[in-house]
Amino acid sequence: MTVQPIRLFGDPVLRTPAVEVVDFDKELQNLVKDLWDTMESQSGAGLAAPQLGVGLRVFTYHCDGAAGHLVNPTWVATDEETQNGEEGCLSIPGLYWDCVRAKNVVARGWNMHGEPVQVEGSGLLARCLQHETDHLDGVLFLDRLDAETRKAAMREIRQADWFEGAVPTVKQNPHSLFGGAV
Repeated sequence: MTVQPIRLFGDPVLRTPAVEVVDFDKELQNLVKDLWDTMESQSGAGLAAPQLGVGLRVFTYHCDGAAGHLVNPTWVATDEETQNGEEGCLSIPGLYWDCVRAKNVVARGWNMHGEPVQVEGSGLLARCLQHETDHLDGVLFLDRLDAETRKAAMREIRQADWFEGAVPTVKQNPHSLFGGAV
């Protein structure tokens, strides 16, 4: 398919919860291919449909030796262990901050053909699955940062070459770390 432009921080589509996919058709297959091609072109670990301006619950991932896509995903933490590590986002290019995530998760959803999929992840893959599912809920990883780090992150974003316009409000994430998007 084709590499698409990635929506950057400040675009309202990144803050809008995506709707569930109901038609597993050729358009969905093309979207998954566009997500894949765009993610790979940027050497990303994952990419969600809202980052391409499409408000559907689908994302691709390619990290820690695992690769694929999930449609209408949910995830749950398999224990209460957390990880704190560097995280970035293709919609906030070139900037990284430490972010706390569940260390071990199981994500469930469907593939582009409507077949059930389950992905078990720990470490970087778990971080990626949570990050991309957050995108589908209109949540950015900035929302998960502690207040001091979030303030510093906003300063860096305002100084970034790619940033234009008024700074949107960064909100505190309403979702529990261990509840996932179930």
